[in-house]
Amino acid sequence: MKMHERIVELLQAEGIDTIFGIPDPSFFAMFMTAEARGMNVVAPHHEQAGALMADGLYRLTGKPGVMGINKGPGVANIAAGVAYLVKENVPAVFIMAQRQRVYEQRVRRGKMQYLSQPPLFEGMMKYIGTIEYPDQVDEIFHEAFRRATNGVPGPTMVELPLSVAQAQLDLPPAPPPHRYRLVRQQAGTDAVAEAARLLGEAEMPVMLVGQGAFASRAHADLAALARKLNCPILATPSVEAVLEGLDGHSFPYGSAAATEAVARADVVLAIGTEIGENMHYGRGVHWAKGKADRKWIYIERDPTAIGVNRPIDVPLVGDLLAVVPQLTKALGAPRAVPAEMAGWARAHADQKAALTASISTVSQPIHTGRLAIEATRVLPKDAVIVRDGGASSMWFSALMQITPRDAMWNSNYGAIGPGLPYAIGAQMAIGPDRRAVLLTGDSSVLFHIAELETAVRKNLPVIVIVAVDHAWGIEVASYKANFGADTPTPEARWSPAVRLDKTAESFGAYGEYVDRAEDIAPAVERAIATGRPALIHVEVDREANSTFVGLPGMGEFRTWYGEEGDNLGVIGGAPTATAAKPGEAPMGQGSGY
Repeated sequence: MKMHERIVELLQAEGIDTIFGIPDPSFFAMFMTAEARGMNVVAPHHEQAGALMADGLYRLTGKPGVMGINKGPGVANIAAGVAYLVKENVPAVFIMAQRQRVYEQRVRRGKMQYLSQPPLFEGMMKYIGTIEYPDQVDEIFHEAFRRATNGVPGPTMVELPLSVAQAQLDLPPAPPPHRYRLVRQQAGTDAVAEAARLLGEAEMPVMLVGQGAFASRAHADLAALARKLNCPILATPSVEAVLEGLDGHSFPYGSAAATEAVARADVVLAIGTEIGENMHYGRGVHWAKGKADRKWIYIERDPTAIGVNRPIDVPLVGDLLAVVPQLTKALGAPRAVPAEMAGWARAHADQKAALTASISTVSQPIHTGRLAIEATRVLPKDAVIVRDGGASSMWFSALMQITPRDAMWNSNYGAIGPGLPYAIGAQMAIGPDRRAVLLTGDSSVLFHIAELETAVRKNLPVIVIVAVDHAWGIEVASYKANFGADTPTPEARWSPAVRLDKTAESFGAYGEYVDRAEDIAPAVERAIATGRPALIHVEVDREANSTFVGLPGMGEFRTWYGEEGDNLGVIGGAPTATAAKPGEAPMGQGSGY
């Protein structure tokens, strides 16, 4: 077989069914072979967007992303995408084309589309391998997948010089993953027994569930464990989804109900989370209250993470897909539901209802919170929610009227702009029977708006709902908070003539313009009914969207920077250590900073 045929075979042995990449002669043969063998080849309009699509696909399938990157400028373009995946702990294998190896030592100037590529990614890639000789292809790809998927997931790089790309190979069939790397590692039996003992003896255990648990597609196993523990389930700030049937047990970290549960908790079971800064490292702010000497059980596949952010009493080192069922089996009969649970659920629902009732119902201008309410109340219950942006994102998080089972945002990196590629990747994963819905602001969607054409070309019926204030809304708020309400805001606003619905139509998507609150829900319903990619441009109140006054979750957000104080000046005040007040929803997702 030829080199490109072997690479496709290696990818399919891993269960990979999608390759992202912009067409280039380096990959023509690989892309044609992949399509002929039933794989999906997806060309984004920018390499960074392709990496973000791979991220969205991973979070809904658990499969590492794979992307073919054109030599020189394509490789340079992907650097920003690699940084996203590093920070978001997303496994991926980037196949980087390169000119013939003889160029590495050529003493020349002005070499076309050539640069030394591996140094660009030192410190970001978990592994960088160059196929110097054809018979290295298996071992280098195996090492790339091994490193990408073991420990903390992350991106790896395989450089494919043209000098080996046309090689003929005579190799046995590509082996499945379990033949060359560790998969589904269980935790030690003694540690599992100790964890089961602590949970069995606990007065008030809590589950702290992060994005990693959802990206692993461990929903059913997590639900089985939760039904044995019958304890509060605290969603980390990276998560906005709730396990099916466990709504009344689930509370976002930082909410009043979650803070009460934390104070009462004597054992914490952390799953699929780094226990990071936005959770105060599991030791500050909310954790400092109540039973601060509580025990910690941590399911984590990277042994070097144990004890870093906080001491861990019982580390369960292994793949959560194996460890969660292992722990569930070790537990005894289901625990009784705590008496406080129903009260916490009522209080949490009342808090959201109070916030919802406080939002202006004026038709024009539309309050961003009203957009969140009206747009999400008519979404399908099984919609995958993708959020992006700054101030508008906070409003969407606090006032969403459905409880998603799958959701995503850029939580660790704290960037804006990845939402549309995320949604496209998510829609690829779920197929046409469910909808990926992006809730975003205009400054965010403009980063990769060209990818609407990708959605149209690939028949991906994503729904994009945009809060349009023709500004970097949260930056305008920061200007005001620091320099006064009447301060100039250099380069923070743009022309009100921008019409994103018309832009969507130019790409072949469905577009609709809305400037009255009562028209939002019907517009969303029409967009869904088209069965096509759709963008709804909603004009929102520029002033209401550019103030920190009443912005849900801002108090909690300020506490995230409690250690170094980063950015506290630009968001207008000192950090607080209090939970959300009545009528103020916690910020379930990021601010865009």
